[in-house]
Amino acid sequence: MFDIITFGSATQDIIVRPKKLTVLQYNAHETSDKNIAEVCFPMGSKVEIEQIGFYSGGGGTNTAATFALQGFSVSYWGMIGNDISGKEIITQLKSRKIDTSFIQTTDKKVTNHSIIISSEGTDRTILAYRGAAELLDKDIIPWKKLKAKWLYLAPLTGLLCDSFEELVDYAKDHGMQVAINPSMAQLSMPMEQLKPIFAKVDVLFLNQEEASFLTKIPMEQEQEIFKAIDELCPGVAVMTKGGDGVVVSDGKYVYSAKPSPNRVVVDTLGAGDSFASGFLTDYIRENGNIEKAIQLGMANSQACLSQIGAKNGLLKKGDPFDRVPVTKRECDNNVCIVK
Repeated sequence: MFDIITFGSATQDIIVRPKKLTVLQYNAHETSDKNIAEVCFPMGSKVEIEQIGFYSGGGGTNTAATFALQGFSVSYWGMIGNDISGKEIITQLKSRKIDTSFIQTTDKKVTNHSIIISSEGTDRTILAYRGAAELLDKDIIPWKKLKAKWLYLAPLTGLLCDSFEELVDYAKDHGMQVAINPSMAQLSMPMEQLKPIFAKVDVLFLNQEEASFLTKIPMEQEQEIFKAIDELCPGVAVMTKGGDGVVVSDGKYVYSAKPSPNRVVVDTLGAGDSFASGFLTDYIRENGNIEKAIQLGMANSQACLSQIGAKNGLLKKGDPFDRVPVTKRECDNNVCIVK
């Protein structure tokens, strides 16, 4: 029996910084003042790299790293390729005291890889290869050994996306609580399939774009977004807003917080995973205290942002951190007012 089992991708992240990077900026629509920037490389040329780094990533392993650092017993369930990158991921997970007994391997595809092209500032372009993780099928999951207090589902893609409902149902039928951070593939499922799944979720994590996509409501209309999500998910709904902070609703109160103005942003890779896992850590440990959960989530994300790589800088249990102010408001007629 583990405290938490995580599902999701395991990825080899390769972060590169070219010596010279050409960026084109233009306005795609006459009616919009929003500029678009594109990275360009000349065809047939050799692009010189001045920095390169290798890191492990992926939502399933990123969140497992925080849970382990915070003192929980954690098992990561996923699929990797039978290759050097996959073996290195297992080695790193074991070094963090994360159980790897249920990781599956395959020769059909290599381990997931992301090539992150970084530039000056925090902007980056990611070339994502969704490899072995796409092949994890419900038929090879040892269901009888799926035992934990909590099940955390990072974004699911490929064959495992088809098992979304089955994973949630199995967890609830066997006394587990469930937290999810669904992928766009999962959110694209028909609403009649999503409703019974979301009705069983204890904590739902979405970013602003995902929340808007799910509810089909513009991002600016936060009140209506939360009204729709609260009707869909009776559990706690968390919406992250990047540099603008986070808003959380439990159906009765709405909580909001902004990141510290003094935070140092070196690399945004893994920021969402570090927030979600930090939030869930104190939500579990503090018996559902959302204010404390937000504060640890924000602090863990800030620590992650301060270093390169999705798992570097994460807070350990007992590490001191500054708590951001959290605003709490009562929902008005079951509609959470976000100001």
